[in-house]
Amino acid sequence: MARRRLTPAQPGARAPGALAAPETKAMPFGAAPPIAKVSGQSAEAAALRELAEGIEAARAEGRMLLDIPLAEISAGFMLRDRVVFDREELDALKESIRLHGQRTPAEVTPLQPGEAEPGSRYGLISGWRRLRALGELSAETGEPRFAALRALVRPAETAADSYVAMIEENEIRVGLSYYERARVVAETAARGVFPDQAAALRALFATASRAKRSKISSFVEIHETLGDLLRFPAAIPERLGLALVAELRASGPGAARAALAAAEPGGAAEELAQLERLARPAKPPARRAAEPAAEQLRPGVEMRLSGRGGRRSVTLSGPGVDEALLETLRRILRDGEGRG
Repeated sequence: MARRRLTPAQPGARAPGALAAPETKAMPFGAAPPIAKVSGQSAEAAALRELAEGIEAARAEGRMLLDIPLAEISAGFMLRDRVVFDREELDALKESIRLHGQRTPAEVTPLQPGEAEPGSRYGLISGWRRLRALGELSAETGEPRFAALRALVRPAETAADSYVAMIEENEIRVGLSYYERARVVAETAARGVFPDQAAALRALFATASRAKRSKISSFVEIHETLGDLLRFPAAIPERLGLALVAELRASGPGAARAALAAAEPGGAAEELAQLERLARPAKPPARRAAEPAAEQLRPGVEMRLSGRGGRRSVTLSGPGVDEALLETLRRILRDGEGRG
């Protein structure tokens, strides 16, 4: 029997009649299988979506700080509650921002078209002094770091909520005067932000005591009757304001308005002194009872009888009242007592 000569199989060769094995490619060392790669891409996309959703939620809920160009912010979006502009306070704030930057964020809200001047995208809720200080620094220095306001973008809430937020911040930060509180109550009610002054008072000062709200309501009367004539109304202290309201209710505003219109106070002290006089006007001297008519007893002698009931007095006057007349009266009175 003849022997077959066997030869080593060549790489990739197959025996006659054998089925071909599926062709595979060698994978680089350390490479991930395709299914793992697809899974990783999906996880990465999900993480990016979650991050984007979180950023959008933070922006919508007012939890994200943004640097907003000053030109896009409307400072006159709301009636400001503060009526006093303190130049020294603003200069100190400017110096702080110049040295350390804006440390405390402001608050703004997105505006709808037509709500403010063209170009404004946000309305200022709180941070008027920060906005003013940055505006002055930007104009003075031209530095880009002063050209934007760092702020929280609050949701587009109702105007009422925005006013409540502004009041809360200023009450905590500096404390408002009674006149400033009263002014914002009166003006927001007049603008239709609240149905009436009572609703404005309850909403804006919900945490205040009933007594405090009553005092604010009294100062509303000062704002409405004298506010257009007062130059330093925020300086009016509580007691003077309440006394002034009492006098306005008793006598009407006519005399007070005339006096304030004619006055030109050089400062808060002078205006307060005038308000003190208006609140406590000098009382006219008490009218003395009319003297009784004199009865002429004889030429040169008049008698006046005064008093009522059992306490009456007799007054003799005139040139005829001399020692001789007095002695005669003494004798008559003594003799009369002796006969009784």
